Amino acid sequence: MGEAHDRATRELAESHPVMADLIARHGPMRLGPRVPVDRRFESLGRTIAHQQLAGRAAATIWARVQALVPGSFTADAVLALDPADLRGAGLSGSKTAAIIDLADHVVSDRLDLRRAGRQSDAAVIEALVAVRGIGPWTAQMFLMHELGRLDVWPTGDLGVRAGFAAAFALPSMPTLKELETLGEQFRPYR
Repeated sequence: MGEAHDRATRELAESHPVMADLIARHGPMRLGPRVPVDRRFESLGRTIAHQQLAGRAAATIWARVQALVPGSFTADAVLALDPADLRGAGLSGSKTAAIIDLADHVVSDRLDLRRAGRQSDAAVIEALVAVRGIGPWTAQMFLMHELGRLDVWPTGDLGVRAGFAAAFALPSMPTLKELETLGEQFRPYR
């Protein structure tokens, strides 16, 4: 992804002086390496487990959940567990149900994580939000961090809205609709 990131950084810097300043101050855009196909289920499970929890507490609970599964953390392995064991590891009832629903979607082929890298952003988001506990923001983070997509614009993210307002010296945070329009100028690297 290095070459793609370099091109994105260069084009964003050339597209707007604010972007050029941000890049000069904070360095080039970088996303971590893509998650291997066989780890996508585990990554989504981890994301669900971490929702609305502080880092250390979430990491502790996730380590307990992973310890329940001998070997790889797969959909089949999760469905073989007793839901009470997931709750006993520290997951709430809703997170337990969400991880089981994710596993069920994968096993029943309603969600094909192997093909996600070849699908459009819209198709990936549509498939992911059909899973309990996964909303648009989580699906967008999956696109960026697991699939390495460069044109994702999470307008519902409070940090993105506040950051945009600060960077562009706006008098207030833009609404979701306003931010959607404001982001168009940065395609295909939103």
